[in-house]
Amino acid sequence: MRHADPDRRRFLGVFAATVAASASLPFVLRAIRPAMAADAPPAPQGGTVTLDAFAPDKKPLGPHPEARVVLTDDQWKAKLGTKSYYITRQEGTEPAYTGENWDRHDNGIYRCIGCDTALYDSATKFESGTGWPSFWKPISKRNVVEKIDRSLLEERTEVKCARCDAHLGHVFDDGPDPTGLRYCMNAGAMHFAPVPKTAG
Repeated sequence: MRHADPDRRRFLGVFAATVAASASLPFVLRAIRPAMAADAPPAPQGGTVTLDAFAPDKKPLGPHPEARVVLTDDQWKAKLGTKSYYITRQEGTEPAYTGENWDRHDNGIYRCIGCDTALYDSATKFESGTGWPSFWKPISKRNVVEKIDRSLLEERTEVKCARCDAHLGHVFDDGPDPTGLRYCMNAGAMHFAPVPKTAG
C-alpha cells in the first residue's frame, strides 16, 4: 500500500488551513468591526466646523465656519447611490483602476461627493501606480480628518471629510517629495470640479 509523503501531507494541511482562514476572513472582520468601532471616538454630530474655502478657480477664500452635514442612513443612500454610499458611509473600497477620474489630470479641485468640501488640488495629484487617485497633500489640513484605522488587523491612517465624516481613503508614507506622503483616495468618494475656462 502506498503512503503519502509526510512532508507533502504537512504542506497540504497547512495549505488547506490557510485557504479556510482566507475564506473566513471577511466574516471575521465583519464580526470584530463593531467591537473596534465601539472603541473609536464617535463621529461628530451637528454643529459647525471651520473649513478653508476655495473659489472655482482655486483661489483661497480663507477659513469659513460651515454647518456639519448629518443625514440619516436612508438619506445618504438616496443622495449618493450604491457605490459612493458603500465607500463613504460603510468604509468600502472600489476596485483599482475602476473609479471615475482615477487617471484624470485636468486642472481643478477634487471635492467631497457628500458635501462638496474641497479636498485636493489637481496640482498635487501624481501617478502612484495603484489604480486609485493619489495626492501628496490635501488642499487644506482643515478640510480632512485623519484617524487610526485597525479594521484590517493592521494599523493604517484613515482619511475622512471634516464636514460630513465621509470615508475617503488612507494616507501612507511612501509618496513623492515634498511631503513623502501618498493620500490614496477612492474616486467614488469625490467629484471633480474643473477650473472654468476663461472667456476669450
